[in-house]
Amino acid sequence: MRKTIIGLLVCASSVFAVSPKERKEVNNRLHEASVVFSEIMTAPDRGIPQDLLEKSHCAVIVPGVKKGAFIVGAQYGKGFISCRGKSDRGWSAPAAVRLEGGSFGFQIGGSETDVVMLVMNDRGADRLLSSQFTLGGEGEVAAGPVGRSTTAQTDAKFTAEILSWARARGVFAGIALKGATLRQDVDDNEAMYGKRLETRDIVRARIAPTAAGRQLIVALDRRSPTEKR
Repeated sequence: MRKTIIGLLVCASSVFAVSPKERKEVNNRLHEASVVFSEIMTAPDRGIPQDLLEKSHCAVIVPGVKKGAFIVGAQYGKGFISCRGKSDRGWSAPAAVRLEGGSFGFQIGGSETDVVMLVMNDRGADRLLSSQFTLGGEGEVAAGPVGRSTTAQTDAKFTAEILSWARARGVFAGIALKGATLRQDVDDNEAMYGKRLETRDIVRARIAPTAAGRQLIVALDRRSPTEKR
């Protein structure tokens, strides 16, 4: 009987570990990520090239990255990662991530910056799905090109594992996120899915998205094809 009571208490504590406020904050951030991605991709000639999105393995969207007061010049933001499966183009349920460090936000003159990254190969995806990943340290990252297509561009940066962009004060540009750290956010994952899941568990196991997470998937699907690579 005692073990049963303890078990019930443990279950109850896990159920109430996430407050409605925390869940609402994550859902709002998912909505912001969907809006940010859609706005960037619908820009007439200053967006992410469509052909790069079609070739990408994963996408990371971090809306509203801010300068951290605790470290001069540091950046901090929360966002989400979604990846395609090995055999199809469908996007996975989003997993929560944190972007920390670096001084990239002020390269285009903004105190609050939206950041988007595309992961271009399996190796980059494996790195990004680890619990913590330092951009530019453990893998190659480069500033992404801007425009409708990269057909006429042959820069060596297109061989990078990860391409990154930022938008601040209406200005959109490719940026190099070297030195910034991307880490999984199991607290926000718990707020979304009701249990503490790691990024790889969500993305690779094809967990069903929440209603708020579905908005981001729809935004990604709308701007990328559904056929196999």
